[in-house]
Amino acid sequence: MTPPQPALLQLIGGTPAVPVPAGNSWYTAKLEAASIAGMKARAAVSMLRAASARGELAPGATIIESTSGTLGLGLALACKALGHPVLLVVDDELEPDLRALFSAFQIPLDVVTTPHPTGGWQQARLDRLAALLAATPGAYWPDQYDNPDNAGGYQAMGEEILAQVDAVDVLVASIGSGGHCAGLARVLRTRWPRLRVIGVDAVGSRIFGQPDRRRLMRGLGSSILPRNVAYADFDEVHWVGAAEAVASCRGVAAATGIAGGWSTGAAALVAGWVAEREPGARVLTVFPDGPHRYLGTIYNDDWCRAHDLLRAPATEPTAIATPDSAEVVGWGRCSIVRDPAAEVSA
Repeated sequence: MTPPQPALLQLIGGTPAVPVPAGNSWYTAKLEAASIAGMKARAAVSMLRAASARGELAPGATIIESTSGTLGLGLALACKALGHPVLLVVDDELEPDLRALFSAFQIPLDVVTTPHPTGGWQQARLDRLAALLAATPGAYWPDQYDNPDNAGGYQAMGEEILAQVDAVDVLVASIGSGGHCAGLARVLRTRWPRLRVIGVDAVGSRIFGQPDRRRLMRGLGSSILPRNVAYADFDEVHWVGAAEAVASCRGVAAATGIAGGWSTGAAALVAGWVAEREPGARVLTVFPDGPHRYLGTIYNDDWCRAHDLLRAPATEPTAIATPDSAEVVGWGRCSIVRDPAAEVSA
């Protein structure tokens, strides 16, 4: 067993909040790429520390988790810092660059090769994870989708923002597991109780009531319904397509030299739209990670052309009356936010 290296925890957090131009306006972005393992290292440490404090995680026990990549990087750092081996359940669409990085970190991967017929890659990974847990005595599953300690990991991010900005009127947050938006909204509303929260989902994601479709984008959206999504926090939701996210990523990179992945592009698109549409509104968003795992996809012309992502993107969202009244293509928005799981149970 590798001994804990707690000094590595100093590499997490303390990220800058910078202005990003949006037409004749601007918004503020919290740049989590400045933290070595990106935004989700905060959640990874929070979940492991809380489980250890409750006695659910024994010293040196193996951590097993499903990931599309970003949480995996956070867990790689957190587990080295806290002294736990980790096994990541990934799928065939994990980018080669990220596989090479996990190999360099000596993080073992269990690769799922066939998506679940109804739950996609996420459900296939979760099914494999269940089998690995049963075969690994003492192993711990953080369960990023349903673990409230995920959101707790973003308290420090919220406190950093309170010290960095004078005020926030609108929080624009990309949604995957739901953790960072739930955690941030909780902290920011202690100072700004009238804060508006706009969720940014992926076209083809189930989270806010749209039909589940196969998605190119990683880390944004979901084929399952994570319990960490705090539906009552939201005032509006946007769904962003892959072509729109690519154009947004490349536009931000060209204008500022700041580059990120799918969640960054989608959040930047919506934050910029709000900032231009509401002059004077103080808009905040989070760029979860940097560009390195996306150089072969988002920033690769051949890959984007092969997936028809260099076509003219939507420049305005189409408004729909309710989350299930029409299927969004390109970019859409809705001012009614519902929990699809609650509607089914009702």
